[in-house]
Amino acid sequence: MRNTAKITTAVLAAGALTLGLSACGSDKDAASDTSGPLVVAATPVPHAEILTYVKDNLAKKEGLDLEVKEFTDYVTPNTATEDGSVGANYFQTEPYLEDFNKKNGTHLKSVASVHLEPLGLYSNKADKAEDLKNGATVAVPNDSVTEARALQLLAANGLITLKDGVGTAATTADITKNPKNLKFKELEAAQTPRSLNDVDAAVINGNYALEADLKPAEDALVLESAKNNPNVNLLVVKEGQEDDPRVKKLAKLLTSPEVKKFIEDKYAGSVIPSF
Repeated sequence: MRNTAKITTAVLAAGALTLGLSACGSDKDAASDTSGPLVVAATPVPHAEILTYVKDNLAKKEGLDLEVKEFTDYVTPNTATEDGSVGANYFQTEPYLEDFNKKNGTHLKSVASVHLEPLGLYSNKADKAEDLKNGATVAVPNDSVTEARALQLLAANGLITLKDGVGTAATTADITKNPKNLKFKELEAAQTPRSLNDVDAAVINGNYALEADLKPAEDALVLESAKNNPNVNLLVVKEGQEDDPRVKKLAKLLTSPEVKKFIEDKYAGSVIPSF
């Protein structure tokens, strides 16, 4: 049976508010007790699914007691890892991690690179990117790192042109050419799949596309290239916890041949192992 605690959006909001007030005492003690289970925060698809595969098939043999907590946002897993409520998290990319640490003063560090989820452009109103009408509205994730990634995807496919060198700092203000006069609607990343009936197209994170029963390798109008892509998803801990033997065991299992085969078989190119 899956030993997974699902966290509702309402609870997440309350938890995020109180983390800074109660990040002490028993939570920190529990996180530092390496004899107990390793609690890992993860978004449901594919991260929690991959962790559950490890828990059900590989962890016992390695002597790892693994507990998975599911979160539906991109903030609480990091604040929970920082304050010791969980021992690790698995949901984010290196650019997002660096940006989060910088903006929030957190001390989080990657210990393993596991997989890539190519970002894609989806539409219920166009079969090809070039079919988007003049003045079309495109939904993009509203966190700065992923929005820049979305704009880079559109630029790579000729829908817009960005200023040279903007990279992961790109914003809509950096668009120098917009031949289709596209309009942009910024939404929380988790909301982008739900916007497809209200906008002409949406750039959607791979995990949220999968949760919405989209198949990135088949359904995306355009999809990020995996070649030299820096947006690999990571196993992350608070700095100083890298040598936790439980973390080392999980990092080893997440980059094992068994997990590679599981990812390739289950996600058929929509999630790509990075090891």
